[in-house]
Amino acid sequence: MMSEKIGTVQEVLETYKKAVNERDSGRFLKMYASDVHIYDCWGSWECKGIDAWRDNVCGWFNDLKENGDVLKVSVEDIVIEENTNLAFVHCAITYAAYKEGSDEKLRQMTNRFTFGLKRVNGSWLITHEHSSLPINMEDGKGMFDLR
Repeated sequence: MMSEKIGTVQEVLETYKKAVNERDSGRFLKMYASDVHIYDCWGSWECKGIDAWRDNVCGWFNDLKENGDVLKVSVEDIVIEENTNLAFVHCAITYAAYKEGSDEKLRQMTNRFTFGLKRVNGSWLITHEHSSLPINMEDGKGMFDLR
């Protein structure tokens, strides 16, 4: 099923960063369990299962490619709790967008993330993901630039 194993939870985060930067949907999706359940802030309440998640991810990466945008991803404030077969991670993930071949930053946002992972056949897979932004209570809009 999987050609390469992700042996540590930290490797999941590194794979996440590289796959987003390279706009590699195949590598990105290999980190997720087939029954993944995602709460995300991409305009829908939730995403159930790898097929639904694949549609979102491929759309995201294709939009980046069409626009010539590259995302540099950093992961901060990482807290990992794990036992033999289950892990829980919370962190802040910053996405900084650049035009391909340029060092000029176009935009940036930081989301709060929580991941639930399980070890399957020796590889860590994300089974649950929740990303969020705080909202401004005066206008109800997401606060993208707190960091």
